[in-house]
Amino acid sequence: MSVAEVVVGYLSFFPDWLVTLFIAILPFIELRGALPVAILVLKMHPVAAFIFSVLGNMIPVIPILYMFPWVEKMMRKYLPFMNKFFDWLFARTRRKASGKIEALQELGIILFVAIPLPVTGAWTGSLICYLFDLDRKKSLLCVLAGVLIAGCVMLIITYVGFSFGFVGYGLGGLLVVGLIVLNFGTGKYFERHSKYKQTEQSSGKKP
Repeated sequence: MSVAEVVVGYLSFFPDWLVTLFIAILPFIELRGALPVAILVLKMHPVAAFIFSVLGNMIPVIPILYMFPWVEKMMRKYLPFMNKFFDWLFARTRRKASGKIEALQELGIILFVAIPLPVTGAWTGSLICYLFDLDRKKSLLCVLAGVLIAGCVMLIITYVGFSFGFVGYGLGGLLVVGLIVLNFGTGKYFERHSKYKQTEQSSGKKP
């Protein structure tokens, strides 16, 4: 039994849309866990499942983008033992995204969030936007775009896969692989391109 299904069991007395919303808010589960549960377990209509999964996944984004700086400052000040946690979290997040985000900026965020895997998603994408000091309004739109793409992918994997079996799951799997390849490929291309431009500029400077 998955974590999402356990949550459903505890929240079974709430309306299905609220359960879906709550599951989508949870880190590590997010939309990629909420949407399949909504369709397969709660038997919600795919459109309703999609809407409430997206809404739930976007709820933590605004607090992370607009309130996390203050939260981090307060926790570091009054809970010194949290310093190591924040240092580890930020180092890990930077290590995963540094080259790609520096090269791609907004497109990098969209592609990163769009891949429905445990190490990606709206939580991590919002944290990356904060760490790289990206524009908040643009970050919000980029994360939303990524969540919508991830929702479409999960909808295909879940609904089409459940209805048409291997063909649907295969198509969903190809979409995920395609996003990963696109994410990796564009990141490497723009990273090399930016390095090449920097080399050209430095070599063109007069001593």
